[in-house]
Amino acid sequence: METLKIDIQNDQEKKVLLAFLDSLSYHYRSESNDYVLSDEQIKEMVKRKADFLSGKTTSRSWSEIKQRYEGV
Repeated sequence: METLKIDIQNDQEKKVLLAFLDSLSYHYRSESNDYVLSDEQIKEMVKRKADFLSGKTTSRSWSEIKQRYEGV
């Protein structure tokens, strides 16, 4: 496998490139340093954190997660 990194200048370039890749059924992933969240997403994250801290939700240990995906 080879990685190709492309610097996209604007949203229009991104739309065109992704449409092209989709049309060829290429598998790709997008990595960005721009982590812009909507107000709704921020509220959801704050709610989830509060739920976790109050004990309404639980988490799993890293070893349990690794074991589940071992061999994938």
